[in-house]
Amino acid sequence: MNVEQQIQELTRGTVELHQLDELRKRLESGRPLRVKAGFDPTRPDLHLGHTVLMNKMRQFQDFGHQVIFIIGDFTAMLGDPTGQNEARPRLTKDQVMTAAKSYQEQAFLILDREKTIVRYNSEWLSSLSLEQVLELAAKRTLARTLERRDFRERYESQRDIYLHEFFYPLLQGYDSVALESDIELGGTDQLFNLMVGRDLQQRYGQTPQMVMTLPILEGLDAKIVNGQIVGKKMSKSADNYIGVMEPPLSQYRKCMQIDDTVIWRFYELLSRRTQTEITELRSSKSALEAKALFAVEIVERFHGKPAAEEAAQSFRAAYLSDGLPSDIPEMTLDGEGDGVFLFKALSQATLVKSTSDGKRLISQGGVEVDSARITDEKHILISGKRYLLRVGSKNRKFCYITVK
Repeated sequence: MNVEQQIQELTRGTVELHQLDELRKRLESGRPLRVKAGFDPTRPDLHLGHTVLMNKMRQFQDFGHQVIFIIGDFTAMLGDPTGQNEARPRLTKDQVMTAAKSYQEQAFLILDREKTIVRYNSEWLSSLSLEQVLELAAKRTLARTLERRDFRERYESQRDIYLHEFFYPLLQGYDSVALESDIELGGTDQLFNLMVGRDLQQRYGQTPQMVMTLPILEGLDAKIVNGQIVGKKMSKSADNYIGVMEPPLSQYRKCMQIDDTVIWRFYELLSRRTQTEITELRSSKSALEAKALFAVEIVERFHGKPAAEEAAQSFRAAYLSDGLPSDIPEMTLDGEGDGVFLFKALSQATLVKSTSDGKRLISQGGVEVDSARITDEKHILISGKRYLLRVGSKNRKFCYITVK
């Protein structure tokens, strides 16, 4: 691709870029860019929202640029104060390293392992002398640091801000100095930290990095209202996520839950199709067809082509007709007296979040036992029998239950 075509793809889905003319100039030089993105391993598992940055990193790799995947093992122990009303709990080194190992394995489902440079920022941060730390601190004023919204709000409301929290953006910014990065990627919530890196590089006599921010991906319940996407960000706590390591059929089914209008947002941020290909899809495919193609692409990325084909077939059989999935889980439950209450079985089989949710779903007619709809909250599954439980209509879940 020529420079303008690269720019079209690399800026796709971005929110801010400092600066476009710099990006064009450096691409025209023909020198591969050093592209940096940092991840503090604070959790062991990822969902698609976490992969938006990795997907952009893969685009840079595909265009021949050098991608540096930074494991923020040092900064993770400090704790990123971004968006926090209170100080974050500090993590131990063991907690961080356990999460880091999981992060890398999941990241390489997206990134090209052979073309990815992995660095731990403890390599340079843990060896800084007190003199060097003070020199670093002297390159940033308190007034500029308090421009950060979360710090300012906590200061104005007289909530505690610990001194070590002020060091987080400085240390993340120093990563850019240590690596002499050309461009740093981050979420929109990281803009302040990324710009600190750009500023510090200038103060250390380096050419300042470009900064590219990507949006925070919304969850499966997002919709477009008056031209704007409305919905919580993708997260496990909101139960609106697609996990990177979820089973193929679960990933496929959740992709098909995405709202018809919001699916193009997911294409823009996560698909490896070019902008031209996506534009052609919008004009030639229905929303249902587009979601099916996106679901196959996602499942294939994390589980391989055979698994994607099997998931698509199982979904069509189970959710677009009266068929059943090929991977229905099976459980055996101990009866209580004559058997077990249906609402308890639903909860134990994790088909619902709680027994109260089970009762509500039953009363609403959202539960079937052996293809018969049950609306009696006190329905009992008799001991000595095997049952097929089904909940939901659009997004159905199944489980075989044997009651002892």
